[in-house]
Amino acid sequence: MDILNEAKKNFDYMVRIRRHMHEYPENSGVEYETVKYIASELDALGIEYVVVPEGGIIGQIHGGKPGKTVLLRADMDALPIQDAKDVPYRSQISGVCHACGHDAHMAMLLGTMRILVQNKEELPGTVYC
Repeated sequence: MDILNEAKKNFDYMVRIRRHMHEYPENSGVEYETVKYIASELDALGIEYVVVPEGGIIGQIHGGKPGKTVLLRADMDALPIQDAKDVPYRSQISGVCHACGHDAHMAMLLGTMRILVQNKEELPGTVYC
Protein backbone atom coordinates (compact mmCIF):
# COMPACT_ATOMS: atom_id res chain seq x y z
CA MET A 1 0.00 0.00 0.00
CA ASP A 2 1.29 3.43 -0.97
CA ILE A 3 0.31 5.52 2.07
CA LEU A 4 1.09 8.89 0.49
CA ASN A 5 -1.04 8.08 -2.55
CA GLU A 6 -3.87 6.84 -0.31
CA ALA A 7 -3.70 10.06 1.74
CA LYS A 8 -3.83 12.17 -1.42
CA LYS A 9 -6.91 10.26 -2.58
CA ASN A 10 -8.59 11.03 0.76
CA PHE A 11 -7.63 14.72 0.88
CA ASP A 12 -11.06 16.07 -0.13
CA TYR A 13 -12.72 13.75 2.41
CA MET A 14 -10.50 15.10 5.20
CA VAL A 15 -11.10 18.72 4.15
CA ARG A 16 -14.87 18.12 4.22
CA ILE A 17 -14.66 16.56 7.70
CA ARG A 18 -12.42 19.34 9.05
CA ARG A 19 -14.69 22.09 7.77
CA HIS A 20 -17.78 20.44 9.26
CA MET A 21 -16.05 20.02 12.61
CA HIS A 22 -14.87 23.64 12.51
CA GLU A 23 -18.37 24.87 11.74
CA TYR A 24 -19.98 22.93 14.62
CA PRO A 25 -17.55 22.92 17.57
CA GLU A 26 -18.42 21.75 21.08
CA ASN A 27 -16.66 22.37 24.36
CA SER A 28 -15.10 19.61 26.46
CA GLY A 29 -17.53 17.16 28.01
CA VAL A 30 -20.45 18.14 25.78
CA GLU A 31 -19.29 16.86 22.39
CA TYR A 32 -22.59 15.05 21.80
CA GLU A 33 -23.22 16.21 18.23
CA THR A 34 -19.55 15.70 17.39
CA VAL A 35 -19.76 12.08 18.57
CA LYS A 36 -22.97 11.57 16.56
CA TYR A 37 -21.28 12.98 13.45
CA ILE A 38 -18.22 10.78 13.89
CA ALA A 39 -20.47 7.76 14.52
CA SER A 40 -22.29 8.45 11.25
CA GLU A 41 -18.96 8.56 9.41
CA LEU A 42 -17.85 5.29 11.04
CA ASP A 43 -21.20 3.70 10.13
CA ALA A 44 -20.69 4.76 6.51
CA LEU A 45 -17.20 3.22 6.57
CA GLY A 46 -18.41 0.00 8.22
CA ILE A 47 -16.19 0.54 11.27
CA GLU A 48 -17.26 -0.86 14.65
CA TYR A 49 -17.26 1.63 17.52
CA VAL A 50 -18.18 2.21 21.13
CA VAL A 51 -19.52 5.54 22.39
CA VAL A 52 -17.79 6.71 25.57
CA PRO A 53 -19.84 8.77 28.06
CA GLU A 54 -19.05 12.49 28.35
CA GLY A 55 -18.00 12.94 24.73
CA GLY A 56 -15.92 10.17 23.27
CA ILE A 57 -15.98 7.41 20.68
CA ILE A 58 -13.60 4.53 19.99
CA GLY A 59 -13.47 2.91 16.56
CA GLN A 60 -12.10 -0.60 16.06
CA ILE A 61 -10.47 -1.90 12.89
CA HIS A 62 -9.53 -5.57 12.93
CA GLY A 63 -6.87 -6.34 10.36
CA GLY A 64 -6.84 -9.38 8.12
CA LYS A 65 -3.54 -10.63 9.54
CA PRO A 66 -2.40 -11.43 13.06
CA GLY A 67 -0.44 -8.71 14.80
CA LYS A 68 -0.22 -6.23 17.62
CA THR A 69 -2.85 -3.82 18.87
CA VAL A 70 -2.28 -0.11 18.27
CA LEU A 71 -4.15 2.94 19.52
CA LEU A 72 -4.41 6.22 17.59
CA ARG A 73 -6.17 9.17 19.21
CA ALA A 74 -7.37 12.69 18.56
CA ASP A 75 -8.93 15.32 20.79
CA MET A 76 -12.33 16.65 19.77
CA ASP A 77 -13.09 19.50 22.14
CA ALA A 78 -13.12 23.14 21.11
CA LEU A 79 -12.24 26.32 23.00
CA PRO A 80 -14.51 29.01 24.46
CA ILE A 81 -13.35 31.57 21.88
CA GLN A 82 -15.30 33.53 19.27
CA ASP A 83 -14.37 32.54 15.71
CA ALA A 84 -13.10 35.70 14.03
CA LYS A 85 -12.42 34.18 10.59
CA ASP A 86 -14.51 35.15 7.58
CA VAL A 87 -14.81 31.80 5.80
CA PRO A 88 -17.85 29.75 4.71
CA TYR A 89 -17.15 27.14 7.41
CA ARG A 90 -16.86 29.67 10.24
CA SER A 91 -18.11 28.43 13.63
CA GLN A 92 -21.89 28.51 13.86
CA ILE A 93 -21.73 28.21 17.65
CA SER A 94 -21.38 31.60 19.31
CA GLY A 95 -18.35 31.80 21.59
CA VAL A 96 -17.02 28.33 20.68
CA CYS A 97 -14.29 27.68 18.12
CA HIS A 98 -11.78 25.06 17.03
CA ALA A 99 -8.88 27.51 17.35
CA CYS A 100 -6.87 24.61 18.77
CA GLY A 101 -6.58 22.39 15.69
CA HIS A 102 -8.70 19.56 17.07
CA ASP A 103 -10.95 19.83 14.01
CA ALA A 104 -7.93 18.93 11.89
CA HIS A 105 -6.92 16.16 14.29
CA MET A 106 -10.35 14.53 13.95
CA ALA A 107 -10.28 14.88 10.17
CA MET A 108 -6.83 13.33 9.92
CA LEU A 109 -7.79 10.44 12.19
CA LEU A 110 -10.99 9.75 10.24
CA GLY A 111 -8.95 9.90 7.02
CA THR A 112 -6.48 7.42 8.51
CA MET A 113 -9.31 5.13 9.58
CA ARG A 114 -10.79 5.31 6.09
CA ILE A 115 -7.47 4.26 4.57
CA LEU A 116 -6.97 1.47 7.09
CA VAL A 117 -10.45 -0.01 6.68
CA GLN A 118 -10.12 0.11 2.89
CA ASN A 119 -6.91 -1.91 3.24
CA LYS A 120 -7.79 -3.99 6.30
CA GLU A 121 -6.96 -7.32 4.65
CA GLU A 122 -3.32 -6.18 4.48
CA LEU A 123 -3.41 -4.80 8.02
CA PRO A 124 -1.76 -6.86 10.76
CA GLY A 125 -3.44 -6.68 14.17
CA THR A 126 -6.10 -4.35 15.50
CA VAL A 127 -6.24 -0.56 15.49
CA TYR A 128 -8.33 1.36 17.99
CA CYS A 129 -9.01 4.99 17.19
